Amino acid sequence: MRFVRGRHGRHICIVVQNLPVPFDRRVWLECQALRDAGYEVSVVCPKGKGDPAYAELDGVHLYKYRAFPPITRQVMFVAEYAWSILATLACLVRAWGRRPFGVVQVCNPPDVLWAAVFPFQVLFGVKLVFDQHDLCPELYRSRFDEPAELPYKALLLTERITYRLSAQVVSTNESYRRVAQERGGKRPGDVTVVRTGPNPDRMVRGEPDDALRRGHRHLLVYIGVMGPQDGVDLALRAMHHIVHVHGRTDVALTLIGDGDAGADLRRLAVELDLGAHVEFTGRAPDELVTRVMSTADIGLSPDPKNPLNDVSTMNKTMEYMAFELPVVAFDLVETKVSAQDAAVYAEPNKVDEYADAVLDLLDDEVRRKQMGAAGRRRVEDVLAWRNQVPAYVGVYDRLTANL
Repeated sequence: MRFVRGRHGRHICIVVQNLPVPFDRRVWLECQALRDAGYEVSVVCPKGKGDPAYAELDGVHLYKYRAFPPITRQVMFVAEYAWSILATLACLVRAWGRRPFGVVQVCNPPDVLWAAVFPFQVLFGVKLVFDQHDLCPELYRSRFDEPAELPYKALLLTERITYRLSAQVVSTNESYRRVAQERGGKRPGDVTVVRTGPNPDRMVRGEPDDALRRGHRHLLVYIGVMGPQDGVDLALRAMHHIVHVHGRTDVALTLIGDGDAGADLRRLAVELDLGAHVEFTGRAPDELVTRVMSTADIGLSPDPKNPLNDVSTMNKTMEYMAFELPVVAFDLVETKVSAQDAAVYAEPNKVDEYADAVLDLLDDEVRRKQMGAAGRRRVEDVLAWRNQVPAYVGVYDRLTANL
């Protein structure tokens, strides 16, 4: 028997496995947008350090499960996926018990979370929205040096199933939208582009804190996830080039965030003899992020060119722009769409060219200020989350109109 949703259609449950909420900035912005539009919002996600199994934060209900240990081998992804499905299903049951929901939004990776939602679709007619943060087949190919063919085909299959079961797909950029239509077979009207824009009202450059430079003249910053495909190792190697090849001991780098490559990156910094030039903060509160970003001279987006990064929108790039930081990146399709004149672009994956681009920019304060101002204008006029909210909320207004 199908559940008659009625007013419960205004209850949206968002499922995310990649990061805890509110640390997942995109998901937290989505929660706030839906809440402000009059929807009731619940979230299912892994626990962060010290998180309870249930909490209410700013009117959003958070149901959390213990995260799976960090993955180091391909075969362990099967175990992680199985755990994610079971843990998500258990949290969805708890959320349903408090109040039934009419729509579930799944945020990838991974592309198997539909399995936890499927019983609610069959039994109660719950609708599924696919918020596609990553292209998981491309993520797999980009993460491992010698990806096996069978897992790649399995990822294509799970992606195809997610597309098939989804009433609507939310894509982060036009490249992802094309994949949803061409590989996923979705109709144009069923795919909506919602960029992960920063909030310029909260991300405002303040006064610099010279203590954060740690005695150096210049400060570089990296913020974001630290996985094998994110290029943080290239940023460290570029710092080695800056410090030990060019002899620029006046430059420091602060890295904000963490991930399953975090421990390896800390060891690499030691091996490269970067010492006091590099500091890892781990995941940091917003107050510290604002101080570091307000002190830094350049934001680093070292994502290498690979099947995933070339077509993905990097949140960190737009956050740098919000804080009026010029960006140094590799020449990637969607990075250039986001940053335009607010970044300089090195030849993909060339560490020495990346390091040289950083130094050229450090030595040109006028250009840095011009680029920072251009980036801030682009955020305010085009990329800001407030400009994305109507499209995002519109997806749910259309879905729930007849519920």
